[in-house]
Amino acid sequence: MKRRTLIPLLCAGVLAAGAFTGLTGFADKENNEAADNTDGGYTLLTAADVDGTEVKADGTITGVSDVAAAVMPAVVSITNKSVTEVQDIFSQFGIYGYGYGRQPKTYEYESVSAGSGIIIGKSDTELLICTNNHVVEDATELSVGFVDDEVCEAVVKGTDPSNDLAVVAVAIEDIPGDTLDAIRIAEIGNSDNLLVGEQVVAIGNALGYGQSVTTGIVSALNRTIDLDGYNAELIQTDAAINPGNSGGALLDMNGHVIGINSAKAASNGVEGMGYAIPISYAEPILEDLMNKKTRTETVAEDESAYIGISGQGVSDEMTTLYGIPKGIYVTDVQEDSPAEEAGIKKGDVIVKFDGSGVTSMSGLKDMLAYYAAGETVTVTISE
Repeated sequence: MKRRTLIPLLCAGVLAAGAFTGLTGFADKENNEAADNTDGGYTLLTAADVDGTEVKADGTITGVSDVAAAVMPAVVSITNKSVTEVQDIFSQFGIYGYGYGRQPKTYEYESVSAGSGIIIGKSDTELLICTNNHVVEDATELSVGFVDDEVCEAVVKGTDPSNDLAVVAVAIEDIPGDTLDAIRIAEIGNSDNLLVGEQVVAIGNALGYGQSVTTGIVSALNRTIDLDGYNAELIQTDAAINPGNSGGALLDMNGHVIGINSAKAASNGVEGMGYAIPISYAEPILEDLMNKKTRTETVAEDESAYIGISGQGVSDEMTTLYGIPKGIYVTDVQEDSPAEEAGIKKGDVIVKFDGSGVTSMSGLKDMLAYYAAGETVTVTISE
């Protein structure tokens, strides 16, 4: 069972000094209206919204090359730079001068990963791109490469880790005019109408080398597989899905997006088993993420928000063994804090903050850096 609670944010520095007490929040059922915190107006472009497929001048398609020519301008590459912490376990056991039982030394290193994305929206101020959450997770720097090889900086607009979905934004002012003329918004199809054996096309940034095209068939529908501790019902295809394809487009032969490439089976003796998130399932999630407010600047430290909880991320093992959803397990709620006033209790699991999924306290802290004291946001709780 889930509920949403509206939580007024207080200033972290001021609350620690004891100058403010928590404001009263209130809990609502999940289907009630959430706090208004959107840019508003974004919807996905479906095939019904346009006349013809625009693949050729006469709106016809004759093969895979036509699909590729039409949709490549709507597919991008995504590069994620992140910082990873690694513990040196040997330092616990007296090696390198440390005694047994001491805290291991921790090292940080920068890693770079590659993925794909699909252009799904555009306004006067930003271009929106959908991808997998695991493509942008823990990013300290994101960049997007377009069909004309132009590269622009991007920011995460919203994420849903439990469904492995995310939306990133690129400022229109950062995109050259020639690039804006070269790209297009993808048309969304209907994955509910797919048939086993139907031909499909996959486009993405395979192995980080740039856009490539593969083709195959729909091998199975509603195939349940385990992805990092949660079960997902996905489209199975024998179109080659390789590292870097994640977040790219799975297309029908009309050039419509019917899936978001997400995973592949990678073990000895396994061939031709790739998986995509059905677009009909992803569509409402993506539209929610598209309409979040884009936050690009952190607030001053003495004005940043505070909610007043301690917690820990739910591990894959906890999800698998006990069925606890991915999120933050609340271990303590501070007295007179915004969290207490909003009805959050010890033992609750916070799965979303302001519409975006959260899986760790460090991730929540990073989010709060973009919120000022006095704002009210929606927090989704799984009890």
